[in-house]
Order: sequence, then structure tokens, then C-alpha cells
Amino acid sequence: MSASDNAGFLAFVAFAVLAVALWFLMRNMNARMRRMSYRQRAAHRGRDDPQATQEDLRDEADGDDLPGAEDPDEPSGS
Repeated sequence: MSASDNAGFLAFVAFAVLAVALWFLMRNMNARMRRMSYRQRAAHRGRDDPQATQEDLRDEADGDDLPGAEDPDEPSGS
């Protein structure tokens, strides 16, 4: 076995190792992307349902929607 044959064999082994490493990386990336897609779908499930806006929450905190709540700026009727 000459030096050039040895270099060719080592280059083939290095290429094969890189190819196997790339295959494992792509397999792992596909699994992660699939998992992320499932989580994203689960997070977006129900997003079309009506939800409270910041203004709705602010109104509830002020007590405007409560029955019998009086506005402090208006004088009372007594």
C-alpha cells in the first residue's frame, strides 16, 4: 500500500464519517421540527375564539361593568 493509496482510503473514511454525522444531524433536526410543529399547533388551538382585550380587562378593573357601580366623577342623586 503506497502513501497515495493510504491518503485516498483515509479521505474515504473521513467522507463516510461526515456523511453518517450529517445523516444523524438531519434525523435529529427533522424530529425537533416535527415536535415544534405539534407544539405550535397546540398553542394556536382555540385562537379563533373571542377573547378579552386589554380594554375589556381595564373596564372590569374600573368596575364599569358591575351593577350598582357608581362613577366617582358624577355627583350622587341624593
